[in-house]
Amino acid sequence: MRIVDLSQPIHTGMQVYPGDPEVTLTTVATVVEDGYQVASLHAGSHTGTHLDAPLHSIPGGRAVDGIDLGRLVGPARIVRCTGLAARATIEWSSVADQLQDLDGIAMVLFRTDWSEHFGSDRYLEHPVLAAEVAERLLEAGITVVGVDTLNPDATLDNDDELPFHAVFLGADGVIVENLTNLAQVTWDRPLVSVLPLALAGTDGAPIRAVAMQPGG
Repeated sequence: MRIVDLSQPIHTGMQVYPGDPEVTLTTVATVVEDGYQVASLHAGSHTGTHLDAPLHSIPGGRAVDGIDLGRLVGPARIVRCTGLAARATIEWSSVADQLQDLDGIAMVLFRTDWSEHFGSDRYLEHPVLAAEVAERLLEAGITVVGVDTLNPDATLDNDDELPFHAVFLGADGVIVENLTNLAQVTWDRPLVSVLPLALAGTDGAPIRAVAMQPGG
């Protein structure tokens, strides 16, 4: 089975959404001194490659541990929208031709290749998805969407407005952010897993996202 890791490694000082808790990963015990090794991790629920549960922006929305895990593993459609300018908006009309015949597709992942900028200020200037994309995907029965950016909505100068989140999470959808390596998934209908840590009652959780090609 061929496997492509779609996750950003978690490490001390890694880039996070502005204002989110900083990440520290520290060794607190070693085999030499203590007979075993243990690390301490301090991080927010939206660290690295992670899942947004509806509770993230919808009062009373579903928490991470309330999401049916069956929704988070299945065939994916990867939509290519590369070569975009900073802060460009991805309209439905520009991707509709890649989103036909979604029968049997569990999730849609948008590949902008903006993950190449992860860790830099430019990463904050990522392209965004129009709210109509959320509406159309929901109409097609897609309730899990992933992006290789920090956010499907604008991160800078957004006046606290997150229209894609509002539509998609408001319909009990799930958003996956900070994916990477989507260019390495070169086959159709990859089997993708975006299972989160089982953080009870939380609004989001880090995931180890992978794309698989059985028998490849």
